[in-house]
Amino acid sequence: MSSLCPPPSPAVAKTEISLNGELPLLAATFAYWDNILGPRVRHIWAPKNKPVLLSDGEITFLANHTLNGEILRNAESGAIDAKFFVLAEKGVIIVSLIFDGNWNGDKSTYALSLILPQTELSFYLPLHRLCVDRLVHIIRKGRIWMHKVVQDFYKAFLLPTHFFLFPQGQSIISLLTTEIIPLMELLSSMKSHRVAEEINDVKKKKKNFPGAGRTNFEHLVCRAISSHLQTCGCSVVVGSNPEKVNKIVHTLCLFLTAAERKCSRLCRTDTSFKYDSGLFVQGLLKDATGSFVLPFRHVMYAPYPTTHIDVDVNTVKQMPPYHEHTYNQRQYMRSELATLWKATSDEEMAPDTVIHTDENFTPDLNVFQDVLHRDTLVKSFLDQIFQLKPGLSLRSTFLAQFLLVLHRKTLTLIKYIEDDTQKGKKPFRSLRSLKTDLDLTAEGDLNIIMALAEKIKPGLHSFIFGRSFYTSVQERDVLMTF
Repeated sequence: MSSLCPPPSPAVAKTEISLNGELPLLAATFAYWDNILGPRVRHIWAPKNKPVLLSDGEITFLANHTLNGEILRNAESGAIDAKFFVLAEKGVIIVSLIFDGNWNGDKSTYALSLILPQTELSFYLPLHRLCVDRLVHIIRKGRIWMHKVVQDFYKAFLLPTHFFLFPQGQSIISLLTTEIIPLMELLSSMKSHRVAEEINDVKKKKKNFPGAGRTNFEHLVCRAISSHLQTCGCSVVVGSNPEKVNKIVHTLCLFLTAAERKCSRLCRTDTSFKYDSGLFVQGLLKDATGSFVLPFRHVMYAPYPTTHIDVDVNTVKQMPPYHEHTYNQRQYMRSELATLWKATSDEEMAPDTVIHTDENFTPDLNVFQDVLHRDTLVKSFLDQIFQLKPGLSLRSTFLAQFLLVLHRKTLTLIKYIEDDTQKGKKPFRSLRSLKTDLDLTAEGDLNIIMALAEKIKPGLHSFIFGRSFYTSVQERDVLMTF
């Protein structure tokens, strides 16, 4: 009978990661399809010093589950499929990204997966898009690394008999590790410092909306809320005082939905978190020297433009509007991947040492600019709400009414554009008429409503402003050639 048993599986390499605080993630796995043995796990990342809820064998079984049936996968070249499994019998959920790649000269199907307890389902769902977006881009870079491993191998060894001398795809594992660890740190920080779904301070205290007196802080709140809404509800608040930083974070979160608040994070009083792209609002503390440098690469990867608020010097700056941010983001990503493709060694391909040498794109490192456009919507709202006593529950009702007005204006704008263009069949005729007809003559008001419309109807911002923006970019490029 023993002769009928399959050969024992080789031990799966495992990386244990030490983190402070609670981590809702059980493990992350990297698996591939073997044409002889079927699904195989290449690597496991698991938290260290945590009670073992799943053995390595169970983790391997769950990882194999994500690749079952993928042998007949019919997808376009370069496609990355995100799949979500809920295994009630095991009490876990699995988020798996399926993709094709060329590793060690063998084209196969791979799966990068996150395994969480089923009890963390409500915690994870609001963060799903954030996690998938980050893993998708690391897979794009991983494909380049896998191809370069094979390419460099054939340059160094012309005979296939030397294949056993080559380190079997270590580069892709080290690359994935550089992203898995920050992702675990993000999930851990969101578990301990996530903004509450319901914020009731607005009706209890004077905490979120200062009352009498036009103080510098009050002007900061007005400019911060206006810019926050213009950048699709995405903001980063930095400062030296954690109480003051969290006060602004709570204030901005009042203008988000309950799901978006679950993607927002307070600052930590003892040490500062790292900036994480994809969060709506996050508070960050400055270091001992009173400075905080945002990583340009991560800021560019954010799905929406971001507002930068410094509570120490009362400054509010914002990134370019959504259509321009999207354009710069795509150009930056292409530049990064092109640089990785041209690299000749692992040192040059490390994420922190990539130098963008693409002649077709020079990123503007001073990405945060002063808020150029003023609005009347937020200013009028704050002028009225400041006249109400802080203890009145009417403040919450007044805030809800203001958000409802913004939502209705947004739906009206979307309907106006749909009727004018016959749902995209014809080009949009006149932005000036839209401003006049919908009472959005102030550029700040238009930016706020267009930012809200972008979240309801993705692509609308580029549809209205993209054509003129690309024309101006082309004109700039032509002028720079003279």
